[in-house]
Amino acid sequence: MFGDLVGMMGKLKETQKKVAETKKRLDTVLVEESGADGAIKISLTANREVKSLVIDDSLLADKEKLEDYLILTINKGVQKASKVQETELAAVAKEGMPNIPGMDSLFK
Repeated sequence: MFGDLVGMMGKLKETQKKVAETKKRLDTVLVEESGADGAIKISLTANREVKSLVIDDSLLADKEKLEDYLILTINKGVQKASKVQETELAAVAKEGMPNIPGMDSLFK
């Protein structure tokens, strides 16, 4: 009984370490999104940190339009980055989980 518990605790610590390593690695995974027919381009990490933002000069004349496009493009980029992060972290978490019946359905 205690052997199983000790083994599970060891597996949990190993999984926590892998999750931390994955989060660090996701700082190097870049996600790109563009909007307004390519007039705005954003690049961010899978941890949702904006790395670059390019705005075509044609959008600078209309402040309200530019703000709308920025919001839409940034939100789409954040959603894309979040999906990458969730997928990566779920894979690590699933790998480290003990084999408990019914738990597989939680990670699909």
